Formats: sequence, structure tokens, C-alpha cells
Amino acid sequence: MASKSKKSFKNLEQKDFIQNLSYDSVIFGFNGEQLKILILEYHNTGLFALPGGFVNREESLDDAVKRGVWERTGLDEIYFEQFHTFGSLTRSDPRAMKRILIENDFDLETYDWMLDRFISVTYYALINYDKVTLKPDQLSDSINWYPIEELPPLMMDHEKMVDKALDVLRNNLEKKLVGMNLLPSKFTMKQLQQVYEAILGEDLRRTTFQRRILAMNILERHEKLYQGKAHKAPYLYSFK
Repeated sequence: MASKSKKSFKNLEQKDFIQNLSYDSVIFGFNGEQLKILILEYHNTGLFALPGGFVNREESLDDAVKRGVWERTGLDEIYFEQFHTFGSLTRSDPRAMKRILIENDFDLETYDWMLDRFISVTYYALINYDKVTLKPDQLSDSINWYPIEELPPLMMDHEKMVDKALDVLRNNLEKKLVGMNLLPSKFTMKQLQQVYEAILGEDLRRTTFQRRILAMNILERHEKLYQGKAHKAPYLYSFK
């Protein structure tokens, strides 16, 4: 599990981090109805971005990402996966970073290393956002969940990161069983279908979906969920 110590941004020193390497996280949230993404807004700039950060010299890349997710959500037992590295010559925007530093009263000479080019390793994570109490970092005015269809304009190449994460998530939906991180321990077939539909962005035929999922032999059937008429009570399932 990642270390839960949080160093003040005002004490950030270049020597503490691996140079020119950063990470960004596309954190998907789903509460059974709508798929959303976690976006932060930098203080006094109107700039929106994915949660990200630097990698301490004394921690692994995975632990840096876990730490960043924990600091902003309070969750540490989540599914996350590295999906791409963004290293375009044009991806860094020193003007945006300079604006962020100025609005947070950073000395530009001391923190000029933050204006340099960074290669970003990106991860996606999966969270039930009803279970999260969000906490903005010291550079952010706010951090909120935004529906996929209503994302604000994102700085630098973060929109490309979101698009790539969605592609990877959709292509790995069945292989990675990502639904297990967005559902209760026991769920109905309808709830599972809602996860698939939210991530794929399309409606699925109920009978076809149920037949395909059951044929995969990945679910264990449990008791029925009695909420209304007994003959309409659906079975509960869990992942094997």
C-alpha cells in the first residue's frame, strides 16, 4: 500500500523526484447509473486537468499513483492499471504551468524545473463514486466528478488521455472484469448490464447480454433479491 504521508507543495524540491517523469490518472467512477471521471481545477486559473503528480525517488511508479489516488479519494484498495505513456514533444505547456505556479505564489526561479518537458505515464482506476469523499490538493480550487459527456476543456493532452483510457477500458472490459470494482459484492444481472452500457456508451439487449455473460462462466448465482412481486425477483450474482 502506498505511503500516506503528504508533503507540502511548498517543500517540493527537484532532487526529491525522478526528473522529467510524471503520472496522470483517469479515475472512472460509477454508482450504478452514470459513468463519470474525476477532474480537478487549478487555483485561480480556470484550468482543468486529470489528477497527477511526480514520482518520489524512494517509491515505485505504482506506489506514486496509489498515493495520488489515496490523497484525493481516501481509497487505497482499488483496481488500477497502466495503459499508455504520453511523450510527445508538444505535450508539455510551460505557459499553463507557469500560470499555475504564479497563482499559487510559487517562486518561478526556484520551481523552474516544473516548466520543463515531462513524459507522463498514465493509469486508469475504477471507483464507486458514492463511496468517495473527495479532497482537492493544495494547488486546486476543486475536484469533482464530471459525466463523460460533460467534461470541461482539459489542459495539455489530457483529453487524449481520457479518450485512450476509454478505448483501453472498453477493449478490456470482459478480460479484466472491471465491473467487480464498480458493483456491490452481490449484484443483479441488470446492475451488471448497466455497468457495461455506461462504459460502452450503448444500450444492450437484455437477453443477449445475459446469455453471453452466463456462457463466460465468471459468475456465481446466489439467492433472489426480493423487493416487489416474488415472481419478478431477480437472482443475485457475484464474480467467481
